[in-house]
Amino acid sequence: MNKGSSAPRNPRGPKSFGGKSAGNKSYGEKSYGNRSDDNKSYGNRSEGGRSEGGRSSGEKSYGNRSEGNKSYGEKSYGNRSEGNKSFGAKNASGAKPYGSKPGARSGKPGESRDKSSSAAFGKNSERAFGKERFGNSVQSSYARPTQRARAQARVENQANRVENQDGIRLQKAMANAGVASRRVCEQMITEGRVEVNGSLIVELGARVDPKKDSIHVDGMRLQLNQSNKYFVFNKPKHVMCTMDDPEGRRTIADYFRHEHESLRLFHVGRLDYKTEGLLILTNDGELANRLQHPKYEVPKTYLVQIPGPISRAASNALREGIRLEDGWIKVDDLKVIDTTPKSVMVEVTLHSGRNRIVRRMFDAVGHPVERLVRVGIGPVQLGDQKQGTIRPLGNQEIGHLMAMVGM
Repeated sequence: MNKGSSAPRNPRGPKSFGGKSAGNKSYGEKSYGNRSDDNKSYGNRSEGGRSEGGRSSGEKSYGNRSEGNKSYGEKSYGNRSEGNKSFGAKNASGAKPYGSKPGARSGKPGESRDKSSSAAFGKNSERAFGKERFGNSVQSSYARPTQRARAQARVENQANRVENQDGIRLQKAMANAGVASRRVCEQMITEGRVEVNGSLIVELGARVDPKKDSIHVDGMRLQLNQSNKYFVFNKPKHVMCTMDDPEGRRTIADYFRHEHESLRLFHVGRLDYKTEGLLILTNDGELANRLQHPKYEVPKTYLVQIPGPISRAASNALREGIRLEDGWIKVDDLKVIDTTPKSVMVEVTLHSGRNRIVRRMFDAVGHPVERLVRVGIGPVQLGDQKQGTIRPLGNQEIGHLMAMVGM
């Protein structure tokens, strides 16, 4: 071949620019990216018999997945294989959608969180400080003060400032109690959400003595005395609800002897030898006395296992009231939780603290108790706490308990 001469033609025949050896096709007759013996659009290629990136070997448009024949753009951004949900939709379990902020709290509103922690409550909070609940707790009757009430309080604060030179600033005391940051606490004060010793405070600068003064935020009292301690104990069966037993049986002191010796804790109310569940331990005598006083009618919730089935007459008798040897008694609420051929699990709520009251009530209607577990006292719930363990009460749980008994 002479230098400068053109390249030899394909011996199989002429073809136009861009054409393939399979035939004489002009430029553009075949879609870009096609391979021989395959009529596939751009991007659909088979590598070793396996689809690349979830694409099958069939004829599909760009972006299709093996789960279905949908063209690019038919699925909205953020869809997953488990369902056709648009971006931002919640799944069936109530979890937050794709795009949630890192560190954002997951789960449904109202679900139980770590009781030892306390959340910040500020201006942009969806729920007020007194609305944060633990399980099925009591309803709050707190109402925000009106503009007129705040204006009146501002005048009174300026004329008679609630100030103790030996104390600390109100917002600092609130922050120390775990309400929120100081900046947010200042906003709460100016919004008229804070009371000191029954007086509404709307001006910054007030000082308080944490050991003497009473502070309420959104109607809920803050626990400022750090020397008072509060715990929840999940009492196992066959444990005495005393600090010592002359017969040598296990007692609740065996589970927290170190805390008892250093803090002088005592239990609020009692559970009999065979009863399991929630027991509050504290060194706060005032709160303990009020929780046990019939005047405040603190509700207590129990799970009761009895021989089943339970008759309608027995259920109605418990709801309407029965007479025992020490007086009239009825439950506040009763509902069947679970049934088996031989037994029934019933949830019962009542506010009476009489000795062995639940067992005696069910004995009276012909259903002796097989197992009894206390799962709640007011807003404090046992949850999934393991038997024989002890945990500290959170600041909000303490506040709710105090609010129930007028502290």
